[in-house]
Amino acid sequence: MRDFGFVRFEPGDVFTEHYWRSRWYAVKEVRTGGGVLKGWYCDITRPAAVAGGEIRVEDLDLDLWVSADASAVLRLDEDEFAASGLAARDPGAAAEAVRALDALDRQARTAEGLRALLA
Repeated sequence: MRDFGFVRFEPGDVFTEHYWRSRWYAVKEVRTGGGVLKGWYCDITRPAAVAGGEIRVEDLDLDLWVSADASAVLRLDEDEFAASGLAARDPGAAAEAVRALDALDRQARTAEGLRALLA
């Protein structure tokens, strides 16, 4: 079990992962073992690459948590992102990462929320 304060991941939880080759994020839908939606954990990543039957993504240290009812939309790890040095090493990628986080944050706060994104 891992308790983050805003969500607790427990044995039996089911993570359904969604990846895109053209988007700078991956979204994990999190449900209890009984199927109750807990929310979505969004990783800001470079677009996914598929090679040798594997999906590969590079985590860029920014994350977003969205509770099932969207009452909590939390931007996470912005300090880790700043400390990563990506902005200095690859300013274009850093800008894409921030744009992706902002876009997911906006989407999560709409009436359709992330459900529309994953439909």
